[in-house]
Amino acid sequence: MTRTLSEFDSKKRLQEYGVPTVPEALAGDAGEAVKCAQAIGYPAVLKLCGATIAHKTERDLVRLGLADEKAVRAAAAELLGKKRPEDGDAQLLVQAMVRGRRELIVGMMRDPQFGPCVMLGLGGILAEAMRDVVFRMAPLSAVDALEMMDELQAAHLLGPFRGEPGVDRDALAELLVAVGRMAVEHEEILSLDINPLIIPSSPSSPNSPAGVEAAPRAAIAVDALIEVAAG
Repeated sequence: MTRTLSEFDSKKRLQEYGVPTVPEALAGDAGEAVKCAQAIGYPAVLKLCGATIAHKTERDLVRLGLADEKAVRAAAAELLGKKRPEDGDAQLLVQAMVRGRRELIVGMMRDPQFGPCVMLGLGGILAEAMRDVVFRMAPLSAVDALEMMDELQAAHLLGPFRGEPGVDRDALAELLVAVGRMAVEHEEILSLDINPLIIPSSPSSPNSPAGVEAAPRAAIAVDALIEVAAG
């Protein structure tokens, strides 16, 4: 028997291992959602969140780019109206909107022969790279993690891209090592899916000298799902 943690609880577990996650908070109703959005900042993202809700996009349970209180209230009412009895104690998850044109996927699964394995891949809008993934057995070293990045067929897309900064390779290596450590230290975790892990775009600055490359950006976990052994 297995069970999934909610997106919120999954990311709480990741935060314990230093994985960067999007600022977020849970709300029980539209009024609380507005307060959370005001504290986090606009634009906001709103989702219906619960331990039994694993595929929010397929159920149309995500609202992006909410610019103000009116938009948050309307989205909250709409999402709560989609709640099903089998969703149990589902709540509204309010998040900051992370903008970035490149998305990564990080996963962990337990292979019957090799044990816990960590996966890194390119996905999201990079549709041509969706099958571009690499694996390493856990635990990982920082060298293992850096080699995973280099082994991606589209590894160059982790660097500066169309005027946007590249990913912070050292920070991404730390994230991969942390996922491997979590897998080794918590045998009850059967699988982990961080999707998407977004490389944020840099806000343009009129004071930035021409030709100066922006500093690398740490990838941020925007959505995550952990499956654990029931018990």
